[in-house]
Order: sequence, then structure tokens, then C-alpha cells
Amino acid sequence: MIFISFSCVRKNIFWMMSLFFISHLSIAQDLEPRAYANMPKDGNVIVASYGFLKGDIVSEGSVPIKDFIVSSNNFGAGYMHTFGLADKLARVQVAIPFVFMDGRATVNEERITGNRTGFGDMRIRLGINLLGSPALARKDFAQYQQKTIFGVSLVTSVPTGVYYPDKRVNIGTNRWGFKPEAGVSKRFKHVYAELYSGVWFYTHNKEYLGDNVLKQDPVLNFQGHACYYFKNQMWVGVNGTWFSGGKTEVDDLPAGSVINSSRIGATWSVPFSRSQSVKLQLNTGIFKDLGLNYDSVTLSYQYVFF
Repeated sequence: MIFISFSCVRKNIFWMMSLFFISHLSIAQDLEPRAYANMPKDGNVIVASYGFLKGDIVSEGSVPIKDFIVSSNNFGAGYMHTFGLADKLARVQVAIPFVFMDGRATVNEERITGNRTGFGDMRIRLGINLLGSPALARKDFAQYQQKTIFGVSLVTSVPTGVYYPDKRVNIGTNRWGFKPEAGVSKRFKHVYAELYSGVWFYTHNKEYLGDNVLKQDPVLNFQGHACYYFKNQMWVGVNGTWFSGGKTEVDDLPAGSVINSSRIGATWSVPFSRSQSVKLQLNTGIFKDLGLNYDSVTLSYQYVFF
């Protein structure tokens, strides 16, 4: 069964609800440590992951919706390549998810269920470490003592996800997103600390519920990470993020309030060879005004080669 239309509820309610849902699925992927970590050039990383997400949609008290629960099984594939650019370490990353999503809600005391399946929006990150991270070959990398790293990147959300113009809840967003970001990281013997800041900018979705035009204000994002490394290169980390903004309009009429939310998480990475490792990530919301308040767990496999 697919998510159906609710003629008994005002359209602007579901404009807000569906937009918050897709926005938070996208933003959730930003809680990622080591985005500016020092690495040898000419490296390649292949990643396969599985994640499970479950949460409820937090709505305004005047909305006749309750028990709006969403669960999602997300399979992902990614690739990263490092290279030298003006003698600085640069990297390009590509990731795309495949999503199995189910939801249920009570609207005006009527029980509604539905599901979606398909590819999500692709993410592409292009970044360069401007300070503290020269482009070193693998044989020279082991002797380099890392200090403070400062880097910049551009993350692009490509509208490759499944999108139905006549449906109010979708996996894909049917719009482009761009996030310029700056990050600082520093190694303290066994501890690796990072802080990033960026702003998401979105193009318009001109096929929202037919031919309506959906607009969204920029979303400001901060995130911080602290990781502890053991002698065998296993590491554990704590993660946090906060984002704010994103007020929406549909056909120039207000359709969604400002997002103001934060999340915390933990990461555990275990190597089992020189080129392979597995990583477990957990995160949960600690503050939410409106939108998807969820818990998630992700298990990923990483293979590195030169």
C-alpha cells in the first residue's frame, strides 16, 4: 500500500510534514566524523552500509495527526578517491542510498499506513585540506606528524531519488542541494578532534503535489567529533550536530516553521586487516521542535586500496 491522500486534512499540514521528513532524512547523513582526516594521496575507499531508522513526526498541537511513526531500512554504497591538488590533499566522495520506508499515522482518528521503496538522492563531496595536510605518497605518509588541519568542501545533493509529484511523502526531494563547508581538525596523541560548519542551500521543487513550487530557506549546520585511537588503530568517537533554519513556502505561502534540532551519537571502528574495517554508528535526537525525531543505527564495511 502506498501513502494515500487525505482529503479531510488541510493541504498545508502535509506540505509541512512531508518536507520536514525528507529534509531530516537528508540532514541525518551529516553526522559523519573524519571528513577532513589526513590520508595518503592516490587512495581509494569503497564502502557498503546498512542502516535502520525509526522515529515519530513531531507536529504542531493544532494538527489533527498523532502516532505518526516512520521506519526505514537504508542500504548504501559509496566510493572515495584522494589526490593531490596544488600540493594539498583533496578528495572526492560519492554515496547513494536505496531505501525501504514504512509509515503509519492516525489522522482524525483514522488509521493510515503506507510504504515507499527506491533510490534516494545521491551525495557528492569535493574537498581540499588547505592547511596542515600536504599531498603525500603512501611511503612518505607514515613519517608525517599531523598538526592542525583546515579544510573546505562542497557537498552536493543530486535529485536521483524516487519522487512522485502527486504524493505528499517521498524518498527523493526533486531538487538540488548545495552545502559549502569549512572544517578544522587536530590530533592530540590518541585523541582526534574535529569541528565543521556549513550551510545548506536548496533549489526549488517545481513539481510539489502537481505543479506547486516549494521553496526552502538555507539550513545552518554545526557538527563536532572527538575520537580516541587505540594502538591497533581501532577507534571510538562521540559525535554531535545542530542545525537551524529551513523555513518553507509553497506557492509563496508559509508552509513550514523554522527547523531547530540537535543530535548526538557514537561511533566504533574496528580494523580486521590493513585494508579492511567495520564501523558501527548510533545516534539519537536530543532536541526537536518539529519534524522527524528518530533513532538510528548503521553498520558499514570499508575497503581501502591504492
